[in-house]
Amino acid sequence: MSRHIDFDGIENFRDFGGYETRHGRPLKTGLLYRSANHAYATEADLQRMREMGLAAIIDLRRSEERTREPNRRWDGFDAAVIENDIVSDHADWAVIMKDLTEITPKWFYEDCMGYYRRAPYEPRHIDLYSRYFRELADGRGPIVVHCAAGKDRTGLICALTHHVAGVSHDDMMADYLLTNDEARQARKMDFLGPWIEKQVGLVAPREALKVAVSVNADYLETAFAVIETRDGSLDAYLERTLGVDAAMRERLHARLLA
Repeated sequence: MSRHIDFDGIENFRDFGGYETRHGRPLKTGLLYRSANHAYATEADLQRMREMGLAAIIDLRRSEERTREPNRRWDGFDAAVIENDIVSDHADWAVIMKDLTEITPKWFYEDCMGYYRRAPYEPRHIDLYSRYFRELADGRGPIVVHCAAGKDRTGLICALTHHVAGVSHDDMMADYLLTNDEARQARKMDFLGPWIEKQVGLVAPREALKVAVSVNADYLETAFAVIETRDGSLDAYLERTLGVDAAMRERLHARLLA
């Protein structure tokens, strides 16, 4: 199946369903979507999302990100919206980069590695991820989960969704790495370079921008390693930290598996 869905002003929009699972039933398609933010959606994009019947939008961005780039909504919008204003343990790039004198590929890589070490237990993520799974288990209709670029915060929660559903680790990682589509990366680099210069007055070289718009298997494996060190396993983390117990798993499987 073709996972990427082309929108005019929304990047990295794709279906992360359709994979085989260990339960002998595949994930449904047309139910689980992920993307970058919707601030630059065109009227055609909004109409398309409306026609998709989206019942919930999970916005993983911080409050300052939502204020800076507010999502656009279609006429008659009535989907559930999950977001929060819990202050992050870590400022976003627009703040952190103001202390830099240059931007390098190494800086972006190390910043992402640091994010994945913190993310599973950051209070704002625990709140958002827990509410996401409750919506996924008990809601109705398709959902789209997104952050700013649709790759890190979104990538982690989609990987956890795949794990809960019984998708293999290899398929989970392959789906995560679909963000690294070269044509789409080029567009994102063209957008991000001027954005950084406008925000902090620094010119980022193309090789640094390439790292910034990419994901790396090291990132996701780092988050999983942190989880396994603290909770013993992904399943224990999902139950103890996010509240995905056996009863919720049953509801998730009933809703998500074909």
